[in-house]
Amino acid sequence: MQYSYLDLAKMIDHSLLVPNYNQEILESGIQLAIAYDVASVCIMPYYLPRCAELLKETDIKASTTIGFPHGGHTTKVKIAEASQALHDGCEELDMVVNISQVLSGNWDYVTQDIRAVIQVAHDAGQKVKVIFENCYLQDEQKIRLCEICSELMADWIKTSTGYGSGGATLDDLRLMRKHSASHVQVKAAGGVRDLATLIEVRKLGVSRCGASRTKEMLDEYRQQAGMPEIQLQSLGKSSY
Repeated sequence: MQYSYLDLAKMIDHSLLVPNYNQEILESGIQLAIAYDVASVCIMPYYLPRCAELLKETDIKASTTIGFPHGGHTTKVKIAEASQALHDGCEELDMVVNISQVLSGNWDYVTQDIRAVIQVAHDAGQKVKVIFENCYLQDEQKIRLCEICSELMADWIKTSTGYGSGGATLDDLRLMRKHSASHVQVKAAGGVRDLATLIEVRKLGVSRCGASRTKEMLDEYRQQAGMPEIQLQSLGKSSY
């Protein structure tokens, strides 16, 4: 096959952000991520300490969200969220831009908002993915965000939260890769639900994908490659 199992598994940020997920679902989701050896687990903030604890003996990153899902938190609140997440073991922060300010053309505010979270994370030696929520934006706004994030040394730019009116599109991914600096990676979120699409976005230069259908995509690869089926085991009860 064109790509190895790890080439594709290490593209996946396994998403555990659905608000009605209970602790049992979160625990089994972390278990799944470990078994399939993905890139990271992006989990709701309150469960981040437990997630980081379970991942510490692996190379899978613990990640969470900042200003999620609407981006309208004040910058001070985003800084506080980022600081708490870093304290709780976060290695990658997925922050939402202030969508309202982007649509208003208040680029100084948008820049300072993004800069503040990047600075907190980078000072702690960790990384940031900046979420645009492209479904609400025009191409010129997406391009300006690419330029800002390139200037601010963002680690990734990301298409969407998965909770807006639309997710990643191939056109948006092409645009984001074209207009961002080479040191900025691109993450697709919302809409990558099968192996063929995962491979297609990789060919466009995407290095990460937010996914809830991790098992289905990677099982399809393993079946095609003649690899053994992954057996999931219980991690035990959590006190969180």
